Amino acid sequence: MTVTAKARTLGELLQTEGYAGRAPFDGKIRLVQDEVRDNLTRKLRSGEELFPGVVGYDDTVIPQLVNALLARQNFILLGLRGQAKSRILRAITELLDPEVPVIAGVDMPDDVLNPVGAEGRALLEAHGLDLPVRWLPRAERYVEKLATPDVTVADLIGDVDPIKAARLGTSLGDVRSMHFGLLPRANRGIFAVNELADLAPKVQVALFNILQEGDVQIKGYPIRLELDVMLVFSANPEDYTARGKIVTPLKDRIGSEIRTHYPTDVRLGMDITAQEAVRSGDVTVPEFIAELVEEIAFQAREDGRVDKLSGVSQRLPISLMEVAAANAERRSLVQGDDAVVRVSDVYAGLPAITGKMELEYEGELKGADNVARDVIRKAAGAVYARRYGSANTRELEKWFENGNVFRFPQGGDSAAALKAAGEVPGLGELAAEVAASSEDAVRVSAAEFILEGLYGRKKLSRAEELYAAPEPETRQQRGGRWN
Repeated sequence: MTVTAKARTLGELLQTEGYAGRAPFDGKIRLVQDEVRDNLTRKLRSGEELFPGVVGYDDTVIPQLVNALLARQNFILLGLRGQAKSRILRAITELLDPEVPVIAGVDMPDDVLNPVGAEGRALLEAHGLDLPVRWLPRAERYVEKLATPDVTVADLIGDVDPIKAARLGTSLGDVRSMHFGLLPRANRGIFAVNELADLAPKVQVALFNILQEGDVQIKGYPIRLELDVMLVFSANPEDYTARGKIVTPLKDRIGSEIRTHYPTDVRLGMDITAQEAVRSGDVTVPEFIAELVEEIAFQAREDGRVDKLSGVSQRLPISLMEVAAANAERRSLVQGDDAVVRVSDVYAGLPAITGKMELEYEGELKGADNVARDVIRKAAGAVYARRYGSANTRELEKWFENGNVFRFPQGGDSAAALKAAGEVPGLGELAAEVAASSEDAVRVSAAEFILEGLYGRKKLSRAEELYAAPEPETRQQRGGRWN
């Protein structure tokens, strides 16, 4: 049999490589965990990338995950929001075979030679070698459920169907009278539960009962199902106390608990944001702006006004990058200038920041917008200090200290804005160095970034687009003297 001529019956399948010489009910079952392990072993030997698109976990999460898969374990990913938990769970489907044969015409995917369901066994006994076969692709072998408190045992395992029982002439306690839930329909595949702690305790008990003992009680009737399912979970540590917890018997039966984390440095975060952010149009994002966007998330995670238990999702810089780029594109469409992201575009992305931060009491008092603006200021100061902290800006600072103010142009073309920036001593020259580009629009972005960086380092003050000398108390705090 070739790939283009797939077996349509059990008889045809038994003539193909891998099935020749076998017979129904031979007991030779290749479990899902074995299948994942075999394909993972092959990829490890060949040096293939295991989880494309998962960045920053090469030395931490992925080795632990690989160990759990090689050990054929069910596992749970434990971490705050926006740490790629769901992405990792879905990526495991790539470790499944491209397709597997299952019995056609049944609700629960079942092995063609060793079915675990009563309906599959009956069909195999009735049809023998004429048993119809269908090919199940790996994409259909992954079933995911977001746990909520209203999820029931019937949703996950199934429920007794009186109409089905009457039609088949069976008792309500017969497994053939069941209407299957998500877990039996994931047989021969992977079943994922996101936010496991949100499940009611009785539902969690039903989960481990059906997986470990193979039985469960539904409306007082004992049902037995020896499912072949790989079970994977995700949960947020905050949920253990905020909304629920994982019951001890289930937690004990989960093979490995793997902790996820946010990017450990800004460069990794930038790589993730560049990979995930969707930008339409021809928009240029200078390197220093991309670093600023990422640094905002890092600063927010360290800010005492932001709830650390809730975390600051990696979706914050992704959404912020998208909105900032969209604002630059809008400005370009209206003014006819090149679309290059500036600091002002980052400020225009405040709605992408405020919705991603859970604030403590102090932050609530100050207001989400004010906290977000303060985080941007700190991030600009941090990036400026890291990249250009050694730059000589004494002449520029002195110009402001002499009482001069500068309103950064937001309208007009880049050439006019760059000419206006030339009024500030040394700003044009430093902007050219920072931009590392001959394009006026990029140099304008660099000039605004420099002023924002000096503001972040408290060497300037700012009111909207107006930059001025720092407040007297700020200057005293910087060195204990006027300078």
